[in-house]
Amino acid sequence: MRSRLLLAVFALVAVFGAAPASADPAPAASASDACFTWDRELSEGASGADVRQLQIRVAGYPGTGSVLALDGEYGPATKAAVNRFQDAYGLGGNGVANQATFDKIYALQDNDCTPVNFTYGELNGCNSNWSGGNVSAAEAKANALVSMWKLQAMRHAMGDQPIVVNGGFRSVACNDAVGGAPASRHLYGDAVDLGAGSQGFCALAQQAREHGFREILGPGYQGHDDHVHVAHRSSQFWSAPSCGI
Repeated sequence: MRSRLLLAVFALVAVFGAAPASADPAPAASASDACFTWDRELSEGASGADVRQLQIRVAGYPGTGSVLALDGEYGPATKAAVNRFQDAYGLGGNGVANQATFDKIYALQDNDCTPVNFTYGELNGCNSNWSGGNVSAAEAKANALVSMWKLQAMRHAMGDQPIVVNGGFRSVACNDAVGGAPASRHLYGDAVDLGAGSQGFCALAQQAREHGFREILGPGYQGHDDHVHVAHRSSQFWSAPSCGI
């Protein structure tokens, strides 16, 4: 019976032809990302968790000496940072976070939300769980993520040459073991020590001024002739006298 039915179907197809393709195929699924997916265009006046996620990714584009607030509010500063990000990657943007902007971010990040050229492991040589510092483990790790995105912006601005990371988060015990200052920003997870790499200490210290670091310490500042220290803090303190800072 089944074979006779199939033969009848084939005969009908031969006489009348195959069914025409749909004139309106189903739309393709929108782009998505394993870390975070934006599902709307963002512009000045928007607010929400998706705005804050965008702010983290463009935290390295605040303008000279500025720091971008990660407050989930798409104000003029966020618009300017997005515009600088777009200009840096030739997107021809206008400060509106559109699909091209998100696609570039997707290309720049790994599945754990870190930028492709930096890892959590690089920023934590102390322990595996980010505990024991001056903030919770979750906050220390979140602070490190923001620092990595600032470093990614700095790396791109310097010709995409690798930036050497020599240290990051420390617990109180790790900080005491290396003789760190009691109030060191390393205890908060937002400090990173950089090696000279191919750029040299002074070029790194000078470039860091453009990428949202309120604390920059380098050659000429006590104890910092062999590295550049960048971090976040409540007020600006830059000192690298040998580099003109």
